[in-house]
Amino acid sequence: MQYISYYQSPLGSMMLASDLYGLTGLWFVGDRFYAEHLSPENAEKETSVMTETKRWLDTYFSGQIPAEPPLIHLTGTAFQREVCEIMLRIPYGTTRTYGSIAEEIARRRNLRRMSAQAVGAAVGHNPVCIIVPCHRVVGAGGNLTGYGGGIYRKIKLLTLEKVDMSGFYIPKHGNAL
Repeated sequence: MQYISYYQSPLGSMMLASDLYGLTGLWFVGDRFYAEHLSPENAEKETSVMTETKRWLDTYFSGQIPAEPPLIHLTGTAFQREVCEIMLRIPYGTTRTYGSIAEEIARRRNLRRMSAQAVGAAVGHNPVCIIVPCHRVVGAGGNLTGYGGGIYRKIKLLTLEKVDMSGFYIPKHGNAL
C-alpha cells in the first residue's frame, strides 16, 4: 500500500508517495512521468516521512541547504536505482554530466563503456525528483536537456542552488523542454 499527499511548491503542485519503508515518489503534478511508480492501491494520508519531506522541501525552496533527506525507498529497475544512488551523491549547487555517471557505472561494473543515453533514460525515470537531484545532471558541453518536469523548472532549481549558469544552454530540440 502506498500513501499520497500534496505539497505546493513555488514551481507548482507536487505529489508525494510513501510506503512503510520510506518516500517512494515525488513528482510535479502533470510532469512527464507523473506518478509513474505509484501503486494503484493508494490512499491519501499524511505519513511521518511525508511530513519530514515537506519540511525538507520548505528548507530547500527557501534557498537553504537541507539537512539529511528523508528516508527514501527507491523503486524501478536495478539500473535505475543505481543511477539514483549516484545522483544522491551530487552535492547541492553542483552538476554532473550523463557521461560522467555512465563512466562511473562502467568502472563499477568493470565494463569498457556504458551508454550516456541509458543513464539519461534512467535519470528521466527518477521517481523522487529534487531530493534525488536529477536536475543536477546535464548534457555534455552544458546542454540543459533532460528534465521531465520541464526545462524551465530545471533552470529555476539550478538557479536556486546558485549554480553558475553561464556555461549552460537550452537545446533547440528535445523531448524534455
